Amino acid sequence: MSNKFEASYRSKTNEDNGDEETQSKDSHKVEKDLLPSIEISPHEHKLQYAYALWYSRRSPGKQTSIQSYDQNLKLVGRFASVEQFWGLYSHLVRPSELTTHTDFHLFKVGIKPMWEDEANQRGGKWIVRLRKGLVSRCWENLILAMLGEQFMVGEEICGAVVSIRFQEDIICVWNKTASDVATTGRIRDTLRRVLHLPASASMEYKTHTEIQPLCGGYKDTCDVVAVLVFRIFCK
Repeated sequence: MSNKFEASYRSKTNEDNGDEETQSKDSHKVEKDLLPSIEISPHEHKLQYAYALWYSRRSPGKQTSIQSYDQNLKLVGRFASVEQFWGLYSHLVRPSELTTHTDFHLFKVGIKPMWEDEANQRGGKWIVRLRKGLVSRCWENLILAMLGEQFMVGEEICGAVVSIRFQEDIICVWNKTASDVATTGRIRDTLRRVLHLPASASMEYKTHTEIQPLCGGYKDTCDVVAVLVFRIFCK
């Protein structure tokens, strides 16, 4: 089995010589252009899509700009086959062992886990809140379902995020087209199934355009502000 995967922790420093949003978009484009393609050996089992895993940690309650949020995202690794995924995943700390205010973002290669990414601008996300102790199992079930194309919505899935917080943990699935009710409904039903949520559990869907005006930027408490008080406790 191949353990070939890229792992690069990078911290970027950009001089503040212009508009932050313009600089962020420019650096995003450069990153996409500079990253090499992912090589797959003939004996490996290729996934339908290649993925990138990102890590971020934010100061609680601190609002940040687009540029500083972008700089806070660290690329952990990329993979395009089953073997490369397990090679990376087997070396990762499980979500339940992460410190609070920490996120893992698993997104398709070419899509960055930011509202401003072109693939995310017209999309939204399903939000599931979990009581403590369940996040590692639920996260693993979710990403295996995503890599195995169990959602059956083609290119609609952009990625998934797991967020570790003080009193609860949060799992989100991002998709491209918030206005496609049939697709968002299918994602909801699959998410409920793979996470083994009870039929009575409530789930909240928010478009990125809904969330941005409420938050006014990237803030650790954004989900608390944006999501009405729906708490989902997986059983």
